[in-house]
Amino acid sequence: MIDPLISQAFSIHSNKGVYALLLGSGVSRAAQVPTGWEIVLDLVRKLAHLRGENCEPNPAAWYNDRFGKELNYSELLGEIAKSPTERSQLLKSYFEPTEEDRQQGTKLPTRAHNAIAELVASGHFRVILTTNFDRLIEKALEAVGVTPTIISTPDAVEGAIPLAHGRCYVIKLHGDYLDTRIKNSPVELESYDKRTEDLLDRILDEYGLIVCGWSAVWDTALRAALERCKSHRFTTYWATRSDLGELPRRLVALRRAEVVRIQDADSFFHELREKVRALEELDRPHPLSKRAAVAAAKMYLAEFKYRIQLHDLVTRETERVYTLSSDEHFPVERVQPTYEELHKRIERYEAIAEILQEFMIVGCYWGEQSHEGLWVASLERIAGQVSERGGNTALLNLRYYPALLLLYSAGIASIAARKYGAFASLMRAKIRPGGIDQPLIAKVLTGKVIEGGNVAQKTLGMPGSHTPLSDRLYDVLHEPLREFLLQEEEYQRTFDRFEYLLALVYADWRLKQEGMWFWAPVGCFLWRNRYNPEATIMSEVGSEAEALGEKWPPLKAGLFDGSPERFASAAKKFHEFIAQFPIF
Repeated sequence: MIDPLISQAFSIHSNKGVYALLLGSGVSRAAQVPTGWEIVLDLVRKLAHLRGENCEPNPAAWYNDRFGKELNYSELLGEIAKSPTERSQLLKSYFEPTEEDRQQGTKLPTRAHNAIAELVASGHFRVILTTNFDRLIEKALEAVGVTPTIISTPDAVEGAIPLAHGRCYVIKLHGDYLDTRIKNSPVELESYDKRTEDLLDRILDEYGLIVCGWSAVWDTALRAALERCKSHRFTTYWATRSDLGELPRRLVALRRAEVVRIQDADSFFHELREKVRALEELDRPHPLSKRAAVAAAKMYLAEFKYRIQLHDLVTRETERVYTLSSDEHFPVERVQPTYEELHKRIERYEAIAEILQEFMIVGCYWGEQSHEGLWVASLERIAGQVSERGGNTALLNLRYYPALLLLYSAGIASIAARKYGAFASLMRAKIRPGGIDQPLIAKVLTGKVIEGGNVAQKTLGMPGSHTPLSDRLYDVLHEPLREFLLQEEEYQRTFDRFEYLLALVYADWRLKQEGMWFWAPVGCFLWRNRYNPEATIMSEVGSEAEALGEKWPPLKAGLFDGSPERFASAAKKFHEFIAQFPIF
């Protein structure tokens, strides 16, 4: 039987904007935002305390007994805080985060809110029904550039533009926390205004429904709306952490809903977003569009008069990759860095960077010296978006993977074309983590992007590999570079030459850093032909450098400060470093 979550992802993907969300208090639970009833009970406890009485274990019953009337949110709030301003300030303490809350990550949009917002931004959701008073979903939407139409009162129903013409609607069925007319008590929840009922009936009739975090126990009017809707144009999915009670079971049967068992709202919406994204990426344009883009780049490279068009083409694609690979799409907080998650992110990064990678390859192979600044600027832009921040180390480091992929693409193409000027320009690229200039290669390396050894092996499914990420890049770049490196042996030696020179350039930089212990990146060149040292790329490069001296192309391009002695020093130190490896 197909997992209901997979079925749900297919439905959302193939029916953009057709599904509405019904979100209850469970969606905001991880943010530690209280429900309206919890606020009422807290106010009653404070009231009892000021009277010198104990209202436990039942604050509502104590209130009814002392004041001779049912507990009512609006009435209680009006008695405690007399003016609208006073009521607003009182409620803010329950819903709006303090600096301490922000540091602890509470009263802020959760992973669920952020995942929903991203699905709205991509056009998959347009209508959100919620029983919550908080503004967490609105904040999450604003963070992704979506300004929703908020409907929290019957008057707002009349003033809103038709559903068909808006990008996103947040319909707060029980009101907003800054409006004292919110519905909270059992009596208030028995019915809605006719205008709200008509809008709700239309949504339930015309849209599919995804229910999450709603118990269906207290909201009599909302249950009634679901019960009177007789049409089932699209499926209802009911996400729940535990077995459903009698009332929700009756609604599930009535709507012939699919029950989706979940761990919590955060993991549910995060996984749903990832599955919908995966389907989107599978449906990305046919490779012919990529070939057309590459053909345009080649044409622009061929003639100087097209330099502006080339700049615009590469810059637009760079900005697209920059946006799609940002923390917004690859969050590093509240995400479990499982091997599966890391592998999935690597695949997504590769899909996002595919066309820009092709531009870098053809540009560094066919381009002239005048084009080198464009490739360096693109590489620095992608690597430079990675900010210094907290989060899981594995996810933080992996953010450099798109830049690593582009560095390898451009660097190998440069060496294939014997354009060491372009290669040297790439090696001199800069980034500013923490506001301090550093060589890009100080951060963008296989051994830094993903932890070596066991983690990389399990993430990439290469249990026997000494250099799993290097092997991955070797496989991924083989096809894009086939146009320029037809023979397997030719591709292998060019790939190895790039990695070895990258290691030596890094080693040279490392030697210049006073007091820094020595380390350098290693790639699959290290173990290839290890039983025949004369056949390795290290031997080949060393012989070339010795024979040509200052005329050796990498030195003429300015690498190692143009000094044969600096090259020899870096090579010697690197060889001493790798001598400790057990494969030798």
